[in-house]
Order: sequence, then structure tokens, then C-alpha cells
Amino acid sequence: MSKIALVDDDRNILTSVSMTLEAEGFEVDTYNDGQQALDAFAKKLPDMAVLDIKMPRMDGMDLLQRLRLKSQMPVIFLTSKDDEIDEVLGLRMGADDYVKKPFSQRLLVERIRSLLRRQDALEGIAAPAEVEEGKVIERGDLRMDPLRHAVGWKGKDVSLTVTEFLLLQALAQRPGFVKSRDQLMDVAYDEQVYVDDRTIDSHIKRLRKKLRQVDPEFSAIETLYGIGYRYNEE
Repeated sequence: MSKIALVDDDRNILTSVSMTLEAEGFEVDTYNDGQQALDAFAKKLPDMAVLDIKMPRMDGMDLLQRLRLKSQMPVIFLTSKDDEIDEVLGLRMGADDYVKKPFSQRLLVERIRSLLRRQDALEGIAAPAEVEEGKVIERGDLRMDPLRHAVGWKGKDVSLTVTEFLLLQALAQRPGFVKSRDQLMDVAYDEQVYVDDRTIDSHIKRLRKKLRQVDPEFSAIETLYGIGYRYNEE
């Protein structure tokens, strides 16, 4: 049973969403603000967090920033209808996905299941048919171990979220071949989950930023404007 942390200052959302998730077989812990959640996470991390962006004491952005200092667990943001800037900023800071309010609870459940399935696959809790895909990938200075969710560049560890890992893996598997945004969306999200181009672009920007933190000269991920991305083996 996966444990989901639901963090929102709207008690109606906490009550209704937690009931839905529990009916779907999840264990749910609810928190009224980011600070309360952070205090609880210091004792034990959940399997996934669903965070509202705008909250008192500590908002979702601050909470995500602190979480990413020690954990790459999947995170979904709940955003208001017109908070496009917050959505992009959240993705660049390391959120895996976002859902706009008012939202369908069924949609949220599907997004949660999608991320947890990907997390399980990367941690090696996979079916035999998926094991072949878990082989270590070595491309020049890049080394990826899917079963350990481990990434190294020039011998230095790089900490990636589930989504970032899957995108890099998709690009590195076939160096020189272009992956369109639609193809990358299929890699990172289930078919029933719709995301737009901006979401993929934000993940790629964050991925590049993390790799440039260990190597300022990193340039292996190339943008082909209007087409997509490709990995150039260095």
C-alpha cells in the first residue's frame, strides 16, 4: 500500500481527496501547510506528495525546494486555474507533474498511479519483460543504472526525479536520433495523462541544469527547435 502525503490548506480538498484515495487503496496523510508536512517528512517520507502551491507558513514551492535537498520522491503540484507561471516554475524546481484546480479526482488518481508505476519500474519492482530495459546504459561520460535509479556524469553522481530520469534514458538509448516532444510525453506519462509541450521543455531545462552543476560544459542534450531533442554522445 503506497502512502500519499496530501498537503493543502483547504480542508474540503483534504477531506474529499483523502477519501477518494483511501477508497482506491492508498494510505493517506493530510497536512494543512508546508511546515507541518516538512516536520512529518523529517521523521518518515511518504511514497509521493501532492502539494498545493499557495499555503500559509510554508507554500508548496518552498516545501518542494526543501524536499529536493534530500529526496527525489514523486511530487504533483495542485495549481490554481491561471497560475501558469507557478506551473512552469514548479516543474523547473523538480515537480514531476501538476493538476489544475478545480480538478477531476479521477484524473488526480490516474496521475498518482502513473508516477508510482514509473517509480516502481525504476526501483526494480518490475515485471520480467521490463528487466531487459533495466540494463545499465553507458554513453560516453554518461552512466545510467535504471534498476538503482542512479546517474553518473564523468564519475560524479547526478540526482534526478523519476520524470527527468525517464527522459534522459529515452534520449540516451539512441544517441543521434531525434525524439519529438510527443514521443517524450509518451515515455514520461501514461496515455490517459495529457501534458503540453511546455511541461516537457521545463523538465529538459531542469535536467540540463542538474548535469551542468557537475559539468558546466555539458551539452549532450541538443534542442532541435520545432522538432524535439536528441542526445549527442560525447
